[in-house]
Amino acid sequence: MKQPSLLKNNTSHRPLPDLLRPSSFADVVGQEHLTATDGALTRMIATNSLTSIIFWGPPGCGKTTLARLLAEASGLHLEILSAVTSGVGDLRKVFDAAEAREADGQGTLLFVDEIHRFNRAQQDIFLPYVEHGTVILIGATTENPSFELNGALLSRCKVLVLKRLDEAALEQLIARAEAWAGKKLPLEPEARASLLGMADGDGRYLLSLCAELLALPEGKPLDTAKLCAVVQKRAPLYDKQQESHYNLISALHKSMRGSDADAALYWLCRMLDGGENPLYIARRLVRFAVEDIGLADPEAVHQALAAKEVYDFLGSPEGELALAQAVIYLATAPKSNAAYMAYKGAVKDAKQTGSLMPPMHILNAPTKLMQELGYSKGYAYDHDQEDAFSGQNYFPGDLPRREYYQPVERGFERDLRKRLEYFAKLREKKK
Repeated sequence: MKQPSLLKNNTSHRPLPDLLRPSSFADVVGQEHLTATDGALTRMIATNSLTSIIFWGPPGCGKTTLARLLAEASGLHLEILSAVTSGVGDLRKVFDAAEAREADGQGTLLFVDEIHRFNRAQQDIFLPYVEHGTVILIGATTENPSFELNGALLSRCKVLVLKRLDEAALEQLIARAEAWAGKKLPLEPEARASLLGMADGDGRYLLSLCAELLALPEGKPLDTAKLCAVVQKRAPLYDKQQESHYNLISALHKSMRGSDADAALYWLCRMLDGGENPLYIARRLVRFAVEDIGLADPEAVHQALAAKEVYDFLGSPEGELALAQAVIYLATAPKSNAAYMAYKGAVKDAKQTGSLMPPMHILNAPTKLMQELGYSKGYAYDHDQEDAFSGQNYFPGDLPRREYYQPVERGFERDLRKRLEYFAKLREKKK
């Protein structure tokens, strides 16, 4: 579409993302699973079955735009609130107006941005109005609704996931900005690719960057270095108190468990770039060493602890190399959760049989009375036995022998398995 030049004719000073806001589902990029002919939103409008919805997706993926289009397509009056700046009083006014509108035969679509910012009590206020259809609620959130919205509200809404905009979708937005302005972005090909990376999947942010670049004086196209000097890279999406924090540490943990050192390094760097506390990462590496490697490589936990000590000593950024080294070591180490599973099995039995006494022969007898009662009677001192192994029972008398620890045929545990088999044969021999 050929439009007047943004720079010469935009007297309203509206930002470029607003000027280029889609006017139909067909114009929305990157969310075809919702807006295509057989998409969820398209079907709702076609069948007149629009219901309350929670849009869950990253910033700049089109949540507000889709809410506007739904209101227009369904003939509903649109009310927009932000949970960041609105309170209970604002909600009451909207609901009162919606009830008056409903009496006149007019429906209301209430769009609430950042709906997860409302606390549980505030979320409860929506329930009767959503339940009775006084408003069609469209809530937008960047956080996992399962954690941030109460169950009662969530059960009355359909959750639709919006995708982070990929490079193809972002390229479409750049093309629209260029068509509107009537000129190309002043970028070399490599810098244009860097611009997409700077946007980090955020279409609104990308269009804001385009507006900055289109406003530059005519001149030689910018290379990547000059682009970085002109515009600011978008801060990575990473909140240490929210889901992204747990998503990335899970990705790091599972990449190491899967022995993929390259992927593990990528997730480590994503966390560090997002501002994660390196000592938190170090703690997780120690946990991984004892949970997923264990005795398959007893050195693993030492490597993880050493990384923590090095980081404490050197600080950032030099100390972060120690974390990277530990990640590589842990990812490439032989894996075993045998010690972890043995511990869990022992914990379960300990909880269920917590009052069982140890067998009398392994109890000390420091008093004459205890000796008379049979404490320590029959104990065989292992160092005095053949092979330094007595084969006596050390479990409670009422608890059959357990075999919690099942070492794997990998790493050092291969040797430990041989030792256990050796002791089992000696135990059987001494029966």
